[in-house]
Amino acid sequence: MTQDLFEHKADIYESDENRVSNVDNIANAIIGCVSLNRTMHLMDFGSGTGLLLQRISPFVRKITAIDISESMNQQLEKKRSSLSCEIDILHIDLESNDIPDKFDGIISSMTMHHVSDIRAMFVKFYSMLNDGGIIAISDLDKEDGSFHTEDTGVYHFGFERIAIVNAAQQAGLKEVEIVDASAVHKPHGAFPVFLLTAKR
Repeated sequence: MTQDLFEHKADIYESDENRVSNVDNIANAIIGCVSLNRTMHLMDFGSGTGLLLQRISPFVRKITAIDISESMNQQLEKKRSSLSCEIDILHIDLESNDIPDKFDGIISSMTMHHVSDIRAMFVKFYSMLNDGGIIAISDLDKEDGSFHTEDTGVYHFGFERIAIVNAAQQAGLKEVEIVDASAVHKPHGAFPVFLLTAKR
């Protein structure tokens, strides 16, 4: 496993009110755009400290949290007893490793810009979904590189919406839609955030 790029910030990750507010907006967008129910088993890709899955947990049966950062997973583990659904926490680099599980849905917040090959990741997502399964992936619109002030393994300065829609469609996903979800406010500007949804 590679160096934990979030080790120095995991314990203060949720002290950033803008970050928490952004994920809250993303969760609201997901809840409004896709049908969730208490029989569903979701995967949260890049689950971090669990900000997103905390909000989604009352609506589903189980969430498998996947993150490459062990320190972020440790912060999530502390929340286990307060979550409203069953949870598994996996310390894994999903780009280079596979798991045998199939899911009714895949959710993700602000993680795809840390993925080197998004086309390959959408293909993997497709293979991990049950028939009729949904994805709800949120990330930054294309930006000039000023969003990140430190190196946490960033491969993309956000995404052109048409490019990420095409990547999802080319993986075989259907009913691909994209909507405004949020904006991250920083001292040097506001950075729009989208939500992409689709079905297998």
